[in-house]
Amino acid sequence: MKKIFVLDTNVLLHDPGAIFAFDEHEVVIPAVVLEEIDSKKRNAEEIGRNARRVSRLLDGLRERGHLHDGVLLDSGGRIKVELNHRSFLKVQDMFVEITNDNRILAVALNYHLEQQEEPHPRPVVLVSKDVLVRIKADVLGVTAQDYLSDRTAGPSDLYSGYLTIPVHPSIIDEFYSYRYLSVERLGLSYSLYPHEFVILKDEMGTGKSALLRVNAEVSRLEPLYLSQDAVWGISARNAQQRMALELLLNDEIPLVTITGKAGTGKTLLALAAGLMKVEDDHKYKKLLIARPVVPMGKDIGYLPGEKEEKLRPWMQPIYDNLEYLFDTKKSGDIEKILMGLGSIQVEALTYIRGRSIPGQFIIVDEAQNLTRHEVKTIVSRVGEGSKIILMGDPEQIDHPYLDSASNGLTFLVERFKEQGIGGHITLEKGERSKLAQAAADLL
Repeated sequence: MKKIFVLDTNVLLHDPGAIFAFDEHEVVIPAVVLEEIDSKKRNAEEIGRNARRVSRLLDGLRERGHLHDGVLLDSGGRIKVELNHRSFLKVQDMFVEITNDNRILAVALNYHLEQQEEPHPRPVVLVSKDVLVRIKADVLGVTAQDYLSDRTAGPSDLYSGYLTIPVHPSIIDEFYSYRYLSVERLGLSYSLYPHEFVILKDEMGTGKSALLRVNAEVSRLEPLYLSQDAVWGISARNAQQRMALELLLNDEIPLVTITGKAGTGKTLLALAAGLMKVEDDHKYKKLLIARPVVPMGKDIGYLPGEKEEKLRPWMQPIYDNLEYLFDTKKSGDIEKILMGLGSIQVEALTYIRGRSIPGQFIIVDEAQNLTRHEVKTIVSRVGEGSKIILMGDPEQIDHPYLDSASNGLTFLVERFKEQGIGGHITLEKGERSKLAQAAADLL
């Protein structure tokens, strides 16, 4: 049965393509949503860009007919700008204040009540990224849901980058004898991804095991390239950290994503690998470290001082890790070191937009706070000979309209897991301290 979907403003500002995401169903845009979009179109941030795109899309649809009468879409559905269901009378019994949210609720409620009088009523669904709007709709008896079309995998279903497979001990012996193992030898009912890691464990219960990586080009499992030597004084403390260093130091993989809870070593490992590649191996001209000023693009002009002084509070976690790697003793020493080297740049992600970045080792921290479009913007800036690392904790979102399944980092992980130019690993064990691990698990 066809449904009627009433869209909240935040859905369109989050994803302008939501107009076309409801297949054969009817999409209703309340008139107040147009007013809110109009108020955002001059913003310099992504919200303003999305507001302008929504305006252009709707303007293009006007060529097919009058939007207030409804316009047919290629999917077989219909889109309509609603002008006749704005009565606030039935909403004000519960929500007295005439806010824009309540006006959108009124449209959804009036549609719902109107459909109940039809012989074959169509379900009416209010779609909103705002949790409180969905709760209010529930109070009014209107079905409400989050916008789900942009969701990928949640933390429990996200591609982890490695598998643990129990096998007969003879298979492990075979790998150590020949230094490779064909994928077919494992007899798996599923495919392995490029650069995926495999931990083979003896199914008999002994301590025999092997750590391998997938070489998709020849369909076999091979040893890790790297030894277990320290990288800028940092050694892998667990198997997943060793996998991370394997990806970080492999020049043939230009895109690396790392996820994990706080304290698992994401930032420290990436910085150590970057310093080795830039300062020791001279593989890249510069180490560029960036972090979003949440939300990305927000003006930081209200903070005192020059740009570097304004950014310091946001970038402090990066400086903490650099101070550890350079083993500085006094406050201010790290600034002198960075100034002397000249090849290390700590920057807000806001200032990367519009740039072309060739020949650099780029680290983007806290990438879970980026939208899909922002991730696309950043990765598409990467020039020839550069390597980019995006990392974060998908369960620690600061963006108001993102969650663990709809943020740009998880989207990137899922879209690139089948590509040979990308590699991913999920770090699971906290190495900061026992207290930090307990806090990440329990709180």
